Amino acid sequence: PEKDQRLVKDLIGNEKYHYVEPRHKKEFLSTMWEIGQAVRNYHYIEMDYERTADKMIVTRKVKPVAIMFSEYYFYMTAFIDDEEVSRCLIEAVEAWGRERGLDTIEGPLGFTDLDAEGMLIEGFDQLSTMATIYNYPYYPVHMERLGMKKEMDWIEMKLKVPVATPEKYVRISEVVKAKFHLHVRKLKNMREIRESGIGYRIFDLINEAYSSLFNFSEMTKGQIDQYINEYLPILDLDMVTLVEDEAGELVGVGISMASLSTTLQKARGRLFPFGWIHFIKSLYIKRPPILDLLLVAVKPEYQNKGVNALLFTDLIPIYIKKGFKWGETNPELEINDKVQSQWQYLENEIHKRRRCFTKSITSN
Repeated sequence: PEKDQRLVKDLIGNEKYHYVEPRHKKEFLSTMWEIGQAVRNYHYIEMDYERTADKMIVTRKVKPVAIMFSEYYFYMTAFIDDEEVSRCLIEAVEAWGRERGLDTIEGPLGFTDLDAEGMLIEGFDQLSTMATIYNYPYYPVHMERLGMKKEMDWIEMKLKVPVATPEKYVRISEVVKAKFHLHVRKLKNMREIRESGIGYRIFDLINEAYSSLFNFSEMTKGQIDQYINEYLPILDLDMVTLVEDEAGELVGVGISMASLSTTLQKARGRLFPFGWIHFIKSLYIKRPPILDLLLVAVKPEYQNKGVNALLFTDLIPIYIKKGFKWGETNPELEINDKVQSQWQYLENEIHKRRRCFTKSITSN
């Protein structure tokens, strides 16, 4: 069938240029097809092979992720679903910690709250955002069997962009503006950001707003410089909204952008030599229907007072105009009722969950 012909072409296309005909002259197309189907459909396979060292036949359950060729045989790259492997890794980390007087292992966590955190435990069939990581379903199973317990969960939500700004947001924003003398500020260009120092003010606000969150560590100036240089240049400033008081002090910020998840897939994770073309298309020409809600931060004394409504009243009409259909939140702590309540006037669903595991490593 034509569909299968396209599939075969996709499977071998990347290797065609470097292909050398195998010398063993054996028929292996049906085997390659079965592995290719497993790669495409994210299925496990079991295989037996003879170890070189002792000639013992070993059975492995693996999830193949690619097919490659050499001059004598084709082989595959896979992640091994083997508890002995994960046990060795975790035990090595535990031993390292005990040698240094530590008593607990926990994670996965990032160096800052803007880094990827948490192991995926629900939503394996969902597309990850650019700021998160993906893992296979057997990862958390291994952690639990190794004695790791839940420390904290994050949830990720999918939000439908409405056809018009919900009236509730509009009413609340008008009240908040009048009561606290607040106004919306939009940024014009990167020159304004650099010359005004607003980039540092944004991250100072994030440090302050997130200071009470689980495992938060304040970002240093060096880290802030890195985020400003990496992220701000690729933002569509229409989708960045600031809220200031009458003295011009920053009290709230909402930052979002077009989702680059499918773009990264098309570019195979590489900017060069031609990956940049996909990024240009997604950012400026043909935007995807999904946007990433990167972050919302509100000064602690203004939290739960409706400042978020000001942000959404400005941003939602922009999302509608640009043709977005859905928004994806980044991970939110499951116990953070403040941030989750801000989505109550939008159609939403929790479709991914991540976990921080913990375990005591003190010797008995």
